[in-house]
Amino acid sequence: MPAPRRRIEDYAAIGDGETMALVSSDGSIDWLCWPRFDSAACFAALLGTEDHGRWLVAPKGKARATRCYRRDTLILDTRFETDGGAVTITDFMPPRGQYSDVVRIVRGVRGRVDMHLDLTVRFDYGSSMPWVTQQRASRAGDVNVLTAIAGPDRVTLRTPAPLHGSDHHTVSDFTVAEGESLCFVLTYSQSHLEQPRPVDALAALKDTEEFWREWSARGQYQGRWRDAVHRSLITLKALIYRPTGGIVAAATTSLPELPGGQRNWDYRFCWLRDATFTLLALMDAGYMDEAGRWRDWLARALAGAPSQAQILYGIAGERRVTEWEVEWLPGFEDSRPVRIGNAAALQKQLDIYGELADALQHARLGGLAPGEASWDVQCELTEHVEKIWHDEDEGIWEVRGPPRHFTHSKVMAWVAVDRAIEAAEKFHLHAPLDRWRELRKRIHADVCQNGFNSQRGAFTQAYGSSALDASLLMIPLVGFLPCSDARVRGTIEAIGRELMVDGFIRRYIPEHANDGLPGGEGAFLACSFWYVDNLALLGRRNEAIELFERLLTCRNDVGLLAEEYDPHARRLLGNFPQAFSHVALVSSALNLDRGEPAKPAEQRASGSPAS
Repeated sequence: MPAPRRRIEDYAAIGDGETMALVSSDGSIDWLCWPRFDSAACFAALLGTEDHGRWLVAPKGKARATRCYRRDTLILDTRFETDGGAVTITDFMPPRGQYSDVVRIVRGVRGRVDMHLDLTVRFDYGSSMPWVTQQRASRAGDVNVLTAIAGPDRVTLRTPAPLHGSDHHTVSDFTVAEGESLCFVLTYSQSHLEQPRPVDALAALKDTEEFWREWSARGQYQGRWRDAVHRSLITLKALIYRPTGGIVAAATTSLPELPGGQRNWDYRFCWLRDATFTLLALMDAGYMDEAGRWRDWLARALAGAPSQAQILYGIAGERRVTEWEVEWLPGFEDSRPVRIGNAAALQKQLDIYGELADALQHARLGGLAPGEASWDVQCELTEHVEKIWHDEDEGIWEVRGPPRHFTHSKVMAWVAVDRAIEAAEKFHLHAPLDRWRELRKRIHADVCQNGFNSQRGAFTQAYGSSALDASLLMIPLVGFLPCSDARVRGTIEAIGRELMVDGFIRRYIPEHANDGLPGGEGAFLACSFWYVDNLALLGRRNEAIELFERLLTCRNDVGLLAEEYDPHARRLLGNFPQAFSHVALVSSALNLDRGEPAKPAEQRASGSPAS
């Protein structure tokens, strides 16, 4: 049976610090990878049909749904109104202990509501049907225990609601009256271990609410856009893999950048390109512990030969993230292929060295204690940049066309050298400063000579190209050249004219970029926030605020963002929820809010003067 046609914005996210589930507005959990973000999904209806795994709890028949997160938490309340009454379903995942749980509490609000449950567990991205057994309650009030096992995986459902099998689904029909509550707890465990302990759902709700409110209270931002910023920070926290401090780019794979297209990627990994903005967003918002653990994750992932540095890693720092295609899943809105793993890990991207150097320097400036041998590692990276900065690469957007001399990549190579010089000068670290200063000067001159198109009056995507690229908005943000420079102003204005669609910025025009893939994509939300930051640096504050608040309107009803946005269809596109988009939102809010002393755009741009 096909799943109902849904849009990406129909989903909310709940998580426990090690994985995340997506809950649709009609009460169906359609995506959950257990036990980690990057594990195989046991609910994969998001990319297929209900027969690929889902967990529905909803009223029978027609119902009107409204939902929200409880303030400063990741606890989701969905209220369903029917002709006969109203119920609220509270969905959450307690912070991970020995086991991982999804808790769903159905509470009667008004009248009586007939409810339906459909639990379909399919391990390994919908391909493995488990063996299901049930221990039925012997008397009223006792709990029914259902267990589903396939190979190493086991899930256990505990609920007082009656359960029975129907065509390889577990179903339940029950009625909830005003004042009544019914709890459902689904727990993951490895099948060779003992059954997990029962969970007191109401106690877990109290503990989870306390956890999130205590964490949110540590946040220092209380400015004009407080609610949007705190929701983004909570989302970012939920995307942190607690055991290692790594931050996944998103909780999903293969949500399309264009419905029906091939630009479908696995984002359940950690990208180095996000390093500095993520670090600054966490530090400036007051979350120094998370920032320190992210810095430590970066250092561990990079340990080893600089020549073997990758653009992305697994959530524990794994290097092998082989890409393959799931042939049995039809994809979200028939967007194929569905990909697991990401071959971009094998690409060369020069920008990662600048991101790393910038992150390490801002960690020092922010008072984070330097990690073991961090300066030695940075020196090795700088020496490596000296050898390779003139090479072609695949660029920040991981094109699958031919390598080129991408302008942004060269700018970030300059950043790598510049931040190493700044660190050595400011913290009195031993370094070959004369040689590095000469290298910095050489890279800068090369970019200005070859990356700037005098006919267009703008920096372009690659040397010798006339195509624009939104990554060039980073030029003033990283301090390569100031916004007052005519070449930078010309670049910002050209991007605003040619890459903006209804207030949203595209990364580039695919037809002009030869990126090796057919079809187009939506506007890239992080780039749109970068444009806001550039307007702010130009002193065009009112324009920047107007655009920023327009961007806030593309969040879904619970404040979440995907990677991209289609301004014509007015819908979210790409993987979800997207860390980079939420980090960019936080950074722009800090840049615009007069009451906030920390402004990431100024922090990144305040390094050594261009030379």
